[in-house]
Amino acid sequence: MASTFHEFANGADLAAALADKIAKQLVAAISTKGTASIAVSGGSTPKRFFEALSGKDIDWSKVTVTLVDERFVPADNPRSNHLLVATHLLKDKAAAATFIPLYHQAASIDAAAEIATQETSSIGKPFDVAILGMGGDGHTASFFPRGNHLARALDLSTPRGVMTMAAEGAGEERLTFTFSALSDARLLVLHIEGQEKKDVLTKAQAGSDETDMPIRAVLNRAASPLEIYWAP
Repeated sequence: MASTFHEFANGADLAAALADKIAKQLVAAISTKGTASIAVSGGSTPKRFFEALSGKDIDWSKVTVTLVDERFVPADNPRSNHLLVATHLLKDKAAAATFIPLYHQAASIDAAAEIATQETSSIGKPFDVAILGMGGDGHTASFFPRGNHLARALDLSTPRGVMTMAAEGAGEERLTFTFSALSDARLLVLHIEGQEKKDVLTKAQAGSDETDMPIRAVLNRAASPLEIYWAP
């Protein structure tokens, strides 16, 4: 599937433009069907974007927010994506949104994945917006190189939902939406910043081995066009 590359002078300009783009998408979804859904990523890159989006004039009471992926840690853990989103997005006007976490206290991570799949089953068919990040190793969501369940996660015949992932580069065990749940988002975005990430993207675009760089699945097989937002 084709992708479009949007380049900005700096991270602040990118955050403002991306917030505008996504706000319009959410408003349009609400106008069309009465609700909107968005899956967001963690890490340090989206903080400025979250802050910009949180103040947008959207009927946030009709928006459901969830995570593309999550570490298997409680919401008060500093490495929790839930905590990141609660701190930087679910405030100001966006405080009225409904948030569905992926982490749930359960006997095992597999049980937590089942709960998360059930809790998110009413949204994301498809998501109105899904925003991906990318690591220096070419991972996106929790699709890590040589992850223990990578093949199943990237298989578009795998049912929509949340599954588990463990990999050497992942740190904690992870919960992640399947590629099938993200691939057809009405607006599919890859948000990256810095020359290093641009170089990783260039390398990914030049090859096809998804085991080595799982972002290639998104670049080459996503059902929706990919909108790439980058700033130095």
